[in-house]
Amino acid sequence: MKPHDQPLLQGELRLAGRLDGRFFDLLAALALTGSLQKAARAAGYSYKGAWLVLDAAGALTHAPLVETTTGGTGGGGTRLTAEGQALLQAWRELQARHAGFLREQEAWLAGQPALQQLLKRMSMKTTARNQFSGRVLDVQAGPVTTSVRIGMDDGTHITASMTSLAAEELGVDLGQDALALVKASEVVLVTDFGGYRLSARNQLAGTVSRVQRGAVSSLVVLTLPGGSTVTASVTNDAVEALGLAVGQPATAVFKAYAVMLAVRG
Repeated sequence: MKPHDQPLLQGELRLAGRLDGRFFDLLAALALTGSLQKAARAAGYSYKGAWLVLDAAGALTHAPLVETTTGGTGGGGTRLTAEGQALLQAWRELQARHAGFLREQEAWLAGQPALQQLLKRMSMKTTARNQFSGRVLDVQAGPVTTSVRIGMDDGTHITASMTSLAAEELGVDLGQDALALVKASEVVLVTDFGGYRLSARNQLAGTVSRVQRGAVSSLVVLTLPGGSTVTASVTNDAVEALGLAVGQPATAVFKAYAVMLAVRG
């Protein structure tokens, strides 16, 4: 796995629905330091918060998990009871089993290429509302600019333009899985071309399927014939001027330079 890759499967382990990794970090730090104040700081709790969570956990187990001592040669402190130690040990064992389970499922997933690719596309996090997944169909490299055409499963094609240096750094090649990312603010909606033709490379005709009005602007969603959707962010004035409403045909237009291309490294 490359350093920047994230596992496709993740799962949070909890006991009794509320005892999570942070709580057991507190127990582990307490076992190590013998000081609740130090353990609370290490696990990100306040001193009072640590006592509260320990009391709540003790109520679940019906036995105290920590005990305090005062004075003596050691100067007193806080330590885990036998029940606390047993719970911490059980957590560590369960963690190992849980990690093993996730590894087994990752191995199974590796044998399901279509599902694996779907999850990989879903794992990318970005603020761009429009994310089109497909494969690189054509690469036109020039001395300064490179044009890349991406084909989706539903037959939709999107063209992205970038510097040739950027295309070289991405290692764009035919047949690669790719994501085309387009901000909603970069999409222009056209309901009537009035006999004109536009220079924008990407012109996707569809039907308005949703209009979500805000205080100043609206999000307008177009559904394309193949089932994909395109979201545009337009002013409320523009929505009213165009009479945009559900069921109305419209075309989403955006420049090739507005498309950010992502390929798996």
